[in-house]
Amino acid sequence: MQKRRGLLVGTVVGMVVGLLIGTAPGATAAAALTRAAPAAPTASTVAPIRTVGPLFFPSLLGLGPRLGLPHYCTASVVHSPSRDLVLTAAHCVYGTGLGIEFAPGFDDGATPYGTWTVTRAYVDRRWSTAHDPAHDVALLRVAPRAGHRIEDVTGGVPLGAAPAAGRTVTVDGYLAGTGGRPISCTADVYYTGVYPSFDCGGFADGVSGGPWLAGGRLVGATGGLHQGGCTPDTSYAAPFGPDTAALLARAAAGGAGDVVLPALDDGC
Repeated sequence: MQKRRGLLVGTVVGMVVGLLIGTAPGATAAAALTRAAPAAPTASTVAPIRTVGPLFFPSLLGLGPRLGLPHYCTASVVHSPSRDLVLTAAHCVYGTGLGIEFAPGFDDGATPYGTWTVTRAYVDRRWSTAHDPAHDVALLRVAPRAGHRIEDVTGGVPLGAAPAAGRTVTVDGYLAGTGGRPISCTADVYYTGVYPSFDCGGFADGVSGGPWLAGGRLVGATGGLHQGGCTPDTSYAAPFGPDTAALLARAAAGGAGDVVLPALDDGC
């Protein structure tokens, strides 16, 4: 996810527009009194969420969090019959998923629910063959810990369908780096083409794969268009639907995972 470009251009355009409005000959009183649109909300830091955490790569045996290594994307535990699946954005996954670890409830270096090792990755064939942003979703199987599957420890959120325009969602994620707590924002969904979208400041690098929640269901994950967004103020998700449900069913059934090639161009 690249969410930094475009800020300078936006600032310059805003200054030019402001100057034109303020100095244009014959500007009317009504124009002078025009109010700006309400500002979008800004994400705030929240207490850790037991089903949500950052991804570490490369990391083995829990060393990433223990050594204070940087995390790079976000994921969440999704409910499944196999009880061992984590959902994230496909552009966060490389190769077979080996070398990636997940730390649910990560709290500024602490891992109260353990660190879970990814053993397989599953993506839609349209991501595998063409990096189709409308299928920027991945399921990661994680190995048991001390005889327990991850849902036994954290619980899991049921999968839902993409939210309708106007639906309120809560979106969580971890900013890339070391340590830290999750950020969260609640806002209304609109659509950019087929992609669920929302405006909230502060969603910069690292939040890719973070869950979109509505009605107690996982209805999206930051990604999709421009791998989640080109600026920190607007974020996107791949549209969840029958293909997402089919991917979850395939992952829960087990079997061979996929080999995922990196998606380098976000189009920003």
